[in-house]
Amino acid sequence: QVHLVESGGGLVQPGGSLRLSCAASGSIFVIYAMGWYRQAPGKQRELVATITSGESTVYADSVKGRFTISRDNAKNTVYLQMNSLKPEDTAVYFCNALARNRGVDIAYDYWGQGTQVTVSS
Repeated sequence: QVHLVESGGGLVQPGGSLRLSCAASGSIFVIYAMGWYRQAPGKQRELVATITSGESTVYADSVKGRFTISRDNAKNTVYLQMNSLKPEDTAVYFCNALARNRGVDIAYDYWGQGTQVTVSS
């Protein structure tokens, strides 16, 4: 099993910044990719950004130029720096990891519990 714990959410005014962190723990053999997804009330969960172990990144068009994803492979941690936040960024943000446990040949998707980000004046 891989356990993901997010932190860093909260309430911020439009134009402000927040930094989310997600630490993975457990009997991890390798983490291939980590990322952030978000889900606003009444909407489907959507991709925000992902990063591979080789640090290749993908961003949703709506956050390009404002959000930056990074990871520390030694700490099994992924970060999301969010700048120029807008009210439409309000959502629960979920951490995701595609990982293999020790002794297992298959990689699985793991999810954190989510952290609330609210952008409002």
